[in-house]
Amino acid sequence: MLVDSKKLRVLCQNLFEAAGVPKDEAFRNADNLNDADLKGVSSHGATRMAVYLKRLRLGLVRPDVKLDILKEAPGSALIDANNSMGAAASYKVMQIAIDKARNTGISFITVCNSNHFSAAAYYAQLAVMEDMIGFVGSNGPARVAPWGGKKAMFGTSPFAFAIPAGKCLPIVADMATSLVARGKIILAAKKGEPIPLGWARDKNGRDTTDAQAALEGTVLPFAGPKGYSISTVIEVLTGILSGSMFTTDINDLNADFEHPSYTSHYFGAINIAFFQDIDEFKNHMDEFILSVKANPKGAGVKEIFLPGEIELRKKQTSLKQGIHLADVTIQELKQACKELNVKFEL
Repeated sequence: MLVDSKKLRVLCQNLFEAAGVPKDEAFRNADNLNDADLKGVSSHGATRMAVYLKRLRLGLVRPDVKLDILKEAPGSALIDANNSMGAAASYKVMQIAIDKARNTGISFITVCNSNHFSAAAYYAQLAVMEDMIGFVGSNGPARVAPWGGKKAMFGTSPFAFAIPAGKCLPIVADMATSLVARGKIILAAKKGEPIPLGWARDKNGRDTTDAQAALEGTVLPFAGPKGYSISTVIEVLTGILSGSMFTTDINDLNADFEHPSYTSHYFGAINIAFFQDIDEFKNHMDEFILSVKANPKGAGVKEIFLPGEIELRKKQTSLKQGIHLADVTIQELKQACKELNVKFEL
């Protein structure tokens, strides 16, 4: 179904508010999901509403954001999110990282006791709006086995970075260290659709195309040991560096409905003005981007894209034409509206 993006964001915001989330934070949680849907990244969009609302209803997530700064220096901080909603808390932390970078040139912040924050690029792009480079990462519940292992130990470890440009679109990369984001497998399971061979293995360590079997097994790392290596670094920079939970001690937001998730993140910003004139940097970025796109194309290739370019173009189109929302997601939203006495309007 094709739906208006603004109406979808407002509906999600209304649902969050009905679940006890303050208005401004409800907007931020909904806006993150909406941004993902606009870019065609439906695995991190409104399909997440059902589990977020369930965890709020069960009291497993703090509805209002409370951030405690445990340690701080001019360019860094350790922040306890106190089990707050991941997106709203992360938005506020990224603003702190940006403010620090204004004074120090570079900032780096770790966050403990948080929750799933949906699409990481959302926060990295906040830095771009301030003529900075943003970078973000998170750990999560065990989904991926160490290279050569069979039992899930690492999260899909999403990380993102965003770099401003001049006339060209910014470079925005957002990826999991797994071969595919687990959200895509969750969505396939909801739809009753198979997944491509090579995405995941079942609980017995066998390759599978069954989405439900994959959810009970492990997701494969991208590029084999290389993806596994990056997962290792992200785990260190999040859970371990923040003194919080890591690997198998992080609880599954989609399966554990008795305990908080104890997710950790990192956020950082690089103030370009500390290194060179921002206009000069943007001109060089445009020159770089255009040179990449002008590279001779391989067989069957119509255009060379920079990281995030397809998603940003998709967002421009979706803002005009609407968002394609899966029927199962629409049904979940209708059910949530019924339970929370919110008018369903899309």
